[in-house]
Formats: sequence, C-alpha cells, structure tokens
Amino acid sequence: MVFSTKNRIPMISEEIRPNAQAYFVQVGATLGSFTEEIFMMPDHIHWLSTLPRTITIADLVKNVKISTSIKYKEIIPHDFEWQKGYGAFSVSQSNLQTVKRYIQNQKQHHQKLDFQAEYRRFLEECQIEYDEKYVWD
Repeated sequence: MVFSTKNRIPMISEEIRPNAQAYFVQVGATLGSFTEEIFMMPDHIHWLSTLPRTITIADLVKNVKISTSIKYKEIIPHDFEWQKGYGAFSVSQSNLQTVKRYIQNQKQHHQKLDFQAEYRRFLEECQIEYDEKYVWD
C-alpha cells in the first residue's frame, strides 16, 4: 500500500521515522496484518503487508490510518493527517523480494523522483486509469 500525508506535507522526520514505523507495524499486527516491509518518507509511506482474511483492504487502511494519526499527533509537532485515499497493489510471491528491495531503497528512488511522479508511474505500470483531481486528496 502507498499513501501520503495530507497535501503531501513532509511531516515524518528521520528522527521519528523508526518509532513511527514500529507503531505502524504494531497497529497492523493488531488487525491481523503481518508487515513484510515498510518505509516512511517525510511525505508518504510504502507498506508491504499481508491482508488478513477477516478484514477488507479498505477497513485495514482506514483502521491503520485512524490509529496512527492519533499517535502521530502526539509525536509530530504538526497537526498530522494522512491523505484520504491510498493505493493498494497486489504482489505475487515471486516478486516479493523485488518489492521489499524497492521499499528499502526509498531514499535513493526519491533523489530522482518525487512521490507524485512515483505514484503516477505505479498507476501506469498497473494500467490503472485515474483522474488527477481524485488522486491527491
């Protein structure tokens, strides 16, 4: 899954990133989702996780966003919010290691490509039609 902070405001500093990621993983686990890989950039997150059989993708994302938003408002010196939307992409077992490496190398990717360009590329590679006015809420 991929989604950004509201208005892509860079709010997740390197100083808080490890604790913010750990809390995100913990919340996912309480919902029955195992985190394969995670990396938070200042303005977005890449979260590779399993989908429990007892919850929909929409409910998983909604519950994780709610819980982490409440916690992050305590540790981030701004009024933290996630964007309303998200991208959820399935990953085959044969591509799992490739996606993990991609997520682990986020800092290097974003030296060349910002979040919006990266996200558009995901949508185009997956042949997902989209309207710009609905993608960036």
